[in-house]
Amino acid sequence: MKKLLSLLLLAPLAVGCNDSSSSGGDTNPPSDLSSTDSAVNRDDPAVESDSENEEPTTDSTPITADPATGSVSFPIVDTMQESCFNATTTINCPAIGAQFYGQDGQQQGEPASYTDNGDGTVSDNVTGLMWQQNPDLDGNGTIEAADKRSYNAAISFCDSFTLAGHDDWRLPDIKTLYSLMDFRGLDPSSYTGTDTSALKPFIDTRYFDFGYGDTAAGERIIDAQFATTTQYVSTTMNGDETMFGVNFADGRIKGYPMTMRGEDKSFYLYCVRGNELYGTNQFISNGDGTITDNATGLMWELADSGQGLDWQQALAWAITKNSENHLGYNDWHLPNIKELQGLVDYTISPDTHNGQGAISALFTVTAISNETGQTDAPYYWSSTTHENTSNTNGGYGAYISFGRAIGSMDDGNSWLDVHGAGAQRSDPKTGDAADYPQSHGPQGDALRVFNYVRLVRDL
Repeated sequence: MKKLLSLLLLAPLAVGCNDSSSSGGDTNPPSDLSSTDSAVNRDDPAVESDSENEEPTTDSTPITADPATGSVSFPIVDTMQESCFNATTTINCPAIGAQFYGQDGQQQGEPASYTDNGDGTVSDNVTGLMWQQNPDLDGNGTIEAADKRSYNAAISFCDSFTLAGHDDWRLPDIKTLYSLMDFRGLDPSSYTGTDTSALKPFIDTRYFDFGYGDTAAGERIIDAQFATTTQYVSTTMNGDETMFGVNFADGRIKGYPMTMRGEDKSFYLYCVRGNELYGTNQFISNGDGTITDNATGLMWELADSGQGLDWQQALAWAITKNSENHLGYNDWHLPNIKELQGLVDYTISPDTHNGQGAISALFTVTAISNETGQTDAPYYWSSTTHENTSNTNGGYGAYISFGRAIGSMDDGNSWLDVHGAGAQRSDPKTGDAADYPQSHGPQGDALRVFNYVRLVRDL
């Protein structure tokens, strides 16, 4: 949960931008919204986000909080990002009301707190979870390709695992594993060397042992994908059965095919125990355009921004809404990436739910036409910068794809869902709409720049 360091009500800020358009996806800035965009409320199409007569509703049964974790069963651990950025590089954190104010580095969350138990386990003092400390499964002192397991083998390993006198270990789901993500890491995708000693992964290595990809076995440095139990309810690539995994090397969630070239793909793993409620939302629609998640202690807008914004505009959107006392509150913020990921419903995909986004039916989602021409849900900005080792560190913002995570393997000639709805990737923070979409990275992630916003506040 996040709180801005301070709050100042300002006059509404202009958020218009270049009105150029491009083909293949919903990448237009707010001054030129596509006619294919429409508000889709999958709970009741007649309900508007500012309805005063809407009766409170819920999409889950009541959940009792785990006493070990305090008042909520799904506390969001802070990203731990401390630096501030403009659209391209590191800056001094902006003053109240200045450009780029309100980003992740200026927000106070529930800081990560771990205890090394000295027995091969680490206790998370925020979530109430206990973790296996070392993914070196063969115990030879080196984290390498031989320590990886297939999806099914990873589940079996944790189910039969005994450590520190405990035999109730399990393979974590995607939300549970993502609680360990630490955005002080640096994405090494542009790094061309082989020495990883100076690299900084997206996990706290003061408590957890970690290994990059095993280059001696022919892997890339970034091949440090960790397994979860969460399968994509659709498929990626060319009909591949897919598992959502966390990559602590490059700081992303992606859907990974479970087989490659006719063989099982293998992953590192951390087993976990305790707080089985973690990652389960408890949404209640308040009947006033807001939705409360009692599991996380956060309140969300029912509706999204209804238009694409670049990253700076997304930050300004929150300030503008606060100046308007939006929905009766003036302490909204652009969510950090871990708050935003906590909204994802991994039992939903556009392919299985008629183009709808991977989010509870209580929320309103603006429909877009994606790069393939399919009806889809947008990418949503977070306030978190996705740092990397390149010369443009600070130029990419982290987002969640609530629709298909589109990519192109042939330089934009054709597009497909490469990582699944619920993936966490990153986009350039600024650009000309006429230049996008473009493809980026090994799977040609579709870059859009103008992504959507759903604001959040602390209860």
